[in-house]
Amino acid sequence: MKLIYTDSLVVGAGLAGLRVAIASKERGLDTLVLSLIPAKRSHSAAAQGGMQASLGNTVKGMGDSEDVHFQDTVKGSDWGCDQQVARMFAHCAPKAVRELANWGVPWTRVTAGPRQVVVNAEKVTLEEAAEAHGLINARDFGGTKKWRTCYTADGTGHSLLYAVDNKAISMDIPVHERVEALKLIHDGNRCHGVIARCLITGELRAYIARATTIATGGYGRIYEVSTNAVICEGIGQALALETGVATLGNMEAVQFHPTAIVPVGILTTEGCRGDGGLLRDKDGYRFMPDYEPEKKELASRDVVSRRMTEHMRKGKGVDSPYGPHLWLDITLLGRKHVETNLREVKEICENFLGIDPAEEWIPVRPTQHYSMGGIRTNHTGESPQLKGLFSVGEAACWDMHGFNRLGGNSLAETVVGGMIIGKYVADFCEQEELVLDTALVQRFRDELNQEIDELLAREQGESPFELKRLMQRVMMDYVGIFRNGPELEKAVAELKDLLARSRNIVVTCKKRHANPELVEALRVRRMLKVALTVACGALARTESRGAHAREDYPQRNDKDWLSRTLASWPDADALEPVLSYEALDVMQMELPPGYRGYGADNAIAHPDTAKREQEIAAILATLGPDAGAEDKQRALMPFELPESLRPGNERLSDRLAYPQTSTPSQPNPAGDDNA
Repeated sequence: MKLIYTDSLVVGAGLAGLRVAIASKERGLDTLVLSLIPAKRSHSAAAQGGMQASLGNTVKGMGDSEDVHFQDTVKGSDWGCDQQVARMFAHCAPKAVRELANWGVPWTRVTAGPRQVVVNAEKVTLEEAAEAHGLINARDFGGTKKWRTCYTADGTGHSLLYAVDNKAISMDIPVHERVEALKLIHDGNRCHGVIARCLITGELRAYIARATTIATGGYGRIYEVSTNAVICEGIGQALALETGVATLGNMEAVQFHPTAIVPVGILTTEGCRGDGGLLRDKDGYRFMPDYEPEKKELASRDVVSRRMTEHMRKGKGVDSPYGPHLWLDITLLGRKHVETNLREVKEICENFLGIDPAEEWIPVRPTQHYSMGGIRTNHTGESPQLKGLFSVGEAACWDMHGFNRLGGNSLAETVVGGMIIGKYVADFCEQEELVLDTALVQRFRDELNQEIDELLAREQGESPFELKRLMQRVMMDYVGIFRNGPELEKAVAELKDLLARSRNIVVTCKKRHANPELVEALRVRRMLKVALTVACGALARTESRGAHAREDYPQRNDKDWLSRTLASWPDADALEPVLSYEALDVMQMELPPGYRGYGADNAIAHPDTAKREQEIAAILATLGPDAGAEDKQRALMPFELPESLRPGNERLSDRLAYPQTSTPSQPNPAGDDNA
């Protein structure tokens, strides 16, 4: 058995994984990344619309701050997030954007003077300040009070991934491609690395590390139709689940994006609606103002997806061979805008639909898009149950998204979370010794080898492809946008049956190397466990919160359900996970639960909400009228950050309010858009 040693091991070469690897390498630590595919092909490249950061450069972003970004994030999460993590994130997002500019990301920039935009279906002329010329631009996105989504046309993820990967290459960080981690090496208390399989040769390798970070993305491909890449199958979450020790958090929180094209499910960015695109029904009628008169098409994603589904249920969808759909109209933006800022959308429409979106409406409907749930971590990104196991990005439940994430906050989380958690990973590596127990390593290697031997030796049994197809159909039919008890019970029963059947999988190709059928067989068992955590969590949670919408329990119930779902799998032979719950402490919240701003305010209040609101008022009263925003924030809810990330962020509004008359003696620690 080949043993490979490193300080910091990262599983996954997308933006989050690479950013953690860079943070480790910056400390001089030996760093290694494993990836199913070449790093530049990671799913991070598919992110189109942009990355949220409260720079406040544009006229529509003036007055933005960490406070406003934090409030938008908490409300977007439907009060399901960890507010301290949301604060850490909002504080560091501007730093990450500016760092990425230094690394070569060609952010779209502000041009001073008049520019024409579409707001609420009307063309409006904005006047950008002369002082803003050349600074990083921003567009509007759903669920936000300010325009803060920084972008590079509609290829933001592509631009970021290439810049970050090039940075990793420049630092000589090795990426072992075509390698799949299939088991975590652990002793029940601490993680020591992974057992991985080379997809080309079939060789099993042991990667031993001080710290192991899972950054494998989401689990969208447990659904039949998803905007996720085919590699986003939840195997990273399954690795943690199969330890029997580590927990997954909020797995039932699955987001459906409103505007995936029909029938293939490829995403058209929220930037289409952020830039002024409209949703229309079969009659060409713009229906969103009827449901959400204030935010309309730019309500939060979960809200828009539900409103679209409700409208189609009323018979207002466009009939097609693939089921009903609605229209996304970006023709009013004009050809120049479409070909400049939405060029990837144009290419997708041309290649997959044969239409020109500058002239024709795009057929869309809600489709599985994002996983708020993942490996449960604390604010440092480490599993509370398994020391040395970290997770970041969509693979993790850090938990800044709660039960719904805002558009632009996922791309931001990859690099911001990677920046923050990467420093904590490096701290851990410097403080902890590399522990090697060859007998422990051999045990996990033998377990995986035995699993492969049994698959190859069996002559009759179940097809992994058929089991996967049935799982995806169950998830799509019964664990979708709207959920109810009878359908969720059916989903759990059918998934448990499929998991039992998966113990009798047979592969027709008996090769140990370069065998896609064997790869599928190894994955589908693990995917079924992940699917069961989603379905069981959804069945148990008898309320509606964010993207989790129970038709039989339509109210958000803070009294009984203001908690994070935890799922574990301590018995390897069990057919369902063990669920437990982690209460969210209202008395520690900076922003107590309240009205989210959509539909009727029918939430069942938590008994501590009024008490916390009174306490906040009393705390603020003691500070006096001269207290600044930072003083108030610290008094209400202190949060921790690595020292280098603590300084404040400079914004254009600060310069306009307090013009500098001389060169400062120290450089601005927050950086500058043009640095």
